Amino acid sequence: MRRELEVTAVGPQALVVDRGRPGWAHIGVPAAGALDRPAHALAQRLVGNGPDEAGLEVLLGGLAVRVSAATTVALTGPPGGLRVRRAAGGERTVPSHQPVHVTAGDEVVVPSPTSGLRGYLAVGGGIAVDPVLGSRSADTLSGLGPAPLEVGTRLPLGPPTTIPPVGTGALGVSAAPDAVTVRVHLGPRADWVDDAAGRLRAGTWTVAPTGDRVGVRLEGPALERAADRRGEELRSEGLVGGAVQVPPDGQPVVFLADHPTTGGYPVVGVVDPAELAVFAQLRPGSSVRFSPVATPPPDA
Repeated sequence: MRRELEVTAVGPQALVVDRGRPGWAHIGVPAAGALDRPAHALAQRLVGNGPDEAGLEVLLGGLAVRVSAATTVALTGPPGGLRVRRAAGGERTVPSHQPVHVTAGDEVVVPSPTSGLRGYLAVGGGIAVDPVLGSRSADTLSGLGPAPLEVGTRLPLGPPTTIPPVGTGALGVSAAPDAVTVRVHLGPRADWVDDAAGRLRAGTWTVAPTGDRVGVRLEGPALERAADRRGEELRSEGLVGGAVQVPPDGQPVVFLADHPTTGGYPVVGVVDPAELAVFAQLRPGSSVRFSPVATPPPDA
């Protein structure tokens, strides 16, 4: 029997993701991949997959999939857990961060989380769609990779390599924060904002409702242009994940996994790669503060 998932319900958005496709920015292709990389990696470990396997990134729940063969599944990210509707009858609720064995015909349901935005569903063997440029990730900006899931989508699964034990308790999981302070490495265009370090340190911004996988828009005190830069324009420059860009209105944008590879507004800093994942879970209205540091960011 073919090992696959059949999508029976979808919420706002569900995507196939893995660790992404870095190394293609020179031809205009962003890295993409899971926004909350630690949550995605944990989900893969819980079901016995290797780190390169693909899973599902589920925005605000609403996803349901039916499995065609016995396997193991796990959901990580915000609290809330998942539900397993047994083909033989009955339903079981499984906490987040705990693997569970399912059998052919069972339906796995990801409900809306009580906090945070994105859950990560892993399945034994991984989602085995064809890779594009070395990755199975969907890229919402370029359109590379598999399309967003729809009812009726069938996703092939790879052969499971191990059968992980299923314990009686879940790993600890905390509610997604509604207020964060993240380190930001100054540059390369910090001189385009008057006292960039001081303004970033002193300000508090709110997550706007218009963010997506490309970037998170922040609303709060405007980062005003330095006097000697007013009226100037930048040529298009390369961008990296975590770049804090300042458009003409002074309201910063933090770029995420599906960000463009170039841009023409000044980048005053880069969020530390170790802290970028939190932006995958910040709901509109959440509070963001920055802690500027002068050292360059480590490799992402």
